[in-house]
Amino acid sequence: MAANGANGLAKEIEKKLLRFYGVTPEEAEDKQMYEALALICRDEMQARREEFSQKGREQGCKTVYYLCMEFLLGRSLKNSLYNLNMTQSAKEALAAWDFSLEKLYDCEPDAGLGNGGLGRLAACYLDALATQGYPATGYSILYEYGIFTQKLVDGWQTEMPDFWLPGGRVWLVPREDEAVCVQFEGTLQESWDGSYHQVELVDAHTVKAVPHDLYVAGKDGKGVSLLRLWSATADAMDMAMFNQGDYLRAVEKQAMAEIISKQLYPADNHPEGKSLRLRQQYFLVSASVQDILKSHIRRFGSADSLPERAALHINDTHPAMAIPELMRLLLDECGYSWDGAWSIVTKTFAYTNHTVMKEALECWQEELVSRLMPRLYDIIKEIDNRLRKEVWEKTQDAGLVERVAILADGVVRMANLCVRTCHHVNGVSALHSEILKKDVFSDMYSLTPAKFGNVTNGIAHRRWLNQSNPRLAGFLSELIGDDYVLHGEALEKLAAYRDDASVLAKLAEIKQLNKRDFARRIQKQSGIVLDPDSLFDVQVKRLHEYKRQHLNAFQILARYLAIKDNPSGPWVPHTYLFAAKAAPSYFIAKKIISFICALGELCAKDPQVAPYMQVVYLENYSVTMAEELMPAAELSEQISLAGTEASGTGNMKLMLNGAITIGTLDGANVEILEAVDEENILLFGMRERDVVELQRRGYEPTRYYNNNAELRRLLDFANQSGIAGQIFRELTEAIKNWDPYMVLADYADYSRVRGNAERLWTDSLAWNRMSLANIAGAGRFAADRAVREYADGIWKTGKVRF
Repeated sequence: MAANGANGLAKEIEKKLLRFYGVTPEEAEDKQMYEALALICRDEMQARREEFSQKGREQGCKTVYYLCMEFLLGRSLKNSLYNLNMTQSAKEALAAWDFSLEKLYDCEPDAGLGNGGLGRLAACYLDALATQGYPATGYSILYEYGIFTQKLVDGWQTEMPDFWLPGGRVWLVPREDEAVCVQFEGTLQESWDGSYHQVELVDAHTVKAVPHDLYVAGKDGKGVSLLRLWSATADAMDMAMFNQGDYLRAVEKQAMAEIISKQLYPADNHPEGKSLRLRQQYFLVSASVQDILKSHIRRFGSADSLPERAALHINDTHPAMAIPELMRLLLDECGYSWDGAWSIVTKTFAYTNHTVMKEALECWQEELVSRLMPRLYDIIKEIDNRLRKEVWEKTQDAGLVERVAILADGVVRMANLCVRTCHHVNGVSALHSEILKKDVFSDMYSLTPAKFGNVTNGIAHRRWLNQSNPRLAGFLSELIGDDYVLHGEALEKLAAYRDDASVLAKLAEIKQLNKRDFARRIQKQSGIVLDPDSLFDVQVKRLHEYKRQHLNAFQILARYLAIKDNPSGPWVPHTYLFAAKAAPSYFIAKKIISFICALGELCAKDPQVAPYMQVVYLENYSVTMAEELMPAAELSEQISLAGTEASGTGNMKLMLNGAITIGTLDGANVEILEAVDEENILLFGMRERDVVELQRRGYEPTRYYNNNAELRRLLDFANQSGIAGQIFRELTEAIKNWDPYMVLADYADYSRVRGNAERLWTDSLAWNRMSLANIAGAGRFAADRAVREYADGIWKTGKVRF
């Protein structure tokens, strides 16, 4: 298709419009034209996927199956046209009918099937897997409503449904004929037939899982990844009940089934929410593992060769139930012995951990697991018994046995299940992986050190540079050629221009144009007028205390008070841009959003301060907003407490677009430092070892409050004088008396370094030299590199030869 050029594409558009909408291009509306183009891309990717898969089978390539509760895809049209090399043809074809490709992009809703970095990482990896030529299928749930739509009402986050499917369904290919059944609850009936153990689940609640396929093309379209999304439904309504007039019970079964794929991450601060989340997780893994095993046995006759032909990857602990589910299928459906099934399972699964915080490691109440998935609970119990026996025989250490156990204290420890079973366990940055070994999983590491490794996260650099920032991408191609498009490490060639004043001036010009574009976009969307001649200081990520948006906000308040003290001082105009969603039940995170919004109102209404400070909370952060904002950002806030952020990927996207990092040595910031050298990053705060030592001695936030006049003043102001008519006692008192992420301990150094950042920004030559160094060093954070490390070191799979 791509080779047919604009004329061939125009003919295909005409056919799609006539077939599906009964209109000509002259009569079509933007939405119809968008869907016609989407269908063309979908059909093209589907055909190429079949060809790609056939080559992989012929060449004996292992297939990667990537299980994740989230795939934060964003929009697909722009990415698909770019990767299929059809963008220019589409522009030319549409121009004949006076359609704008940019307007068509805006017809597509974001596929918000994820919460943040975890889901976006999974989406980036699908692109990289296809580009590199690795056959891969991602598995997740077809959430009817994605991550909620965020509305700020008087500064307070309100959640509304995310209706993405009406415009997003065009990308999906339903596969009703490949549906499978997932069973919940019921009673186990066991029997023996000679040496064969039979297990049957009776009176179970059966849910039908229907797959819908979405395709992700790699660059140049030779490789195509498949994302299989499962929707939940019941087989049929109970007609007998309906005919008897019991209408609600007649449809209850279907409604209860469909609720499983209704909403991404339902609130779990109540028993019903916890039950639904666990149902979602089992629904995903049962449907996916059944699909994988059925396909494999159909092709090879048995599951014996599964480890040689398939790599099943558990992305965080949400899909961990895949382990006992595969055991169940091998034991109960395929007739394997325990040892035979366990050998296959342990050689097939690998696990990536995404958190350094022990309290975030997923645990489920045993009662809930045993009630919803009785057979899986029995299998988990047997895995735990065998683990306990093995560790006791090896160490005679009862304490160690309890610490590594899967079942303990009435809960199922999902991370321990993964570490016990999987042949490889990795963290997502060098620092994170070391913390896993010496702290989070130190006991498991002492028993099986060889299985632990690291793969630092990566981003789809073509999407976040070439598609999102075409001005910069075009300029880079002029300077260093196009090799970096497929080989991100080639960006290093840019370092040769670090002292070229004309290149640095061009970088400044591109950044300014991008800032003006973003300002126009925001004014059109919300009416907010941004000052593109100010420093664009950006903190965009999930709202969580450990990411410390409140540290940023406290320093903003301090600057406001300083300007009030000296309105005629040499103040640098500064625009603070925030965007983040807080979990619906996370009160203190919502309070931080409210605090930031109040700061924005306070500054905007003060004529002495408004020329120098603007605080803007961008509503309803999404992949599309990120693609628009990253090219305009100048200062990248990566300010988590050292030892709490596993990696981060927003830091990589901002760096790639020339923003300079202000941050702690946490997560991938450590490797950003290695890539750009200390003079091109703005570091502050405690190191991870300092945090551990301060925790050991006993952290007392009131000591910092009492000994820092600036801190004391701003916290008292928020607590007593109020901000925009609001008192924030819950936030300030929590910080003064608890402060779990040591905001006050790092505040003074952060305030100092952000002052340095403003002074640096006024020196355009120095600032843009730092910016160039960041772009040049960003190649190591390409998802292509990360995927190669997974393929070579963990999955042991080769590429398809085209």
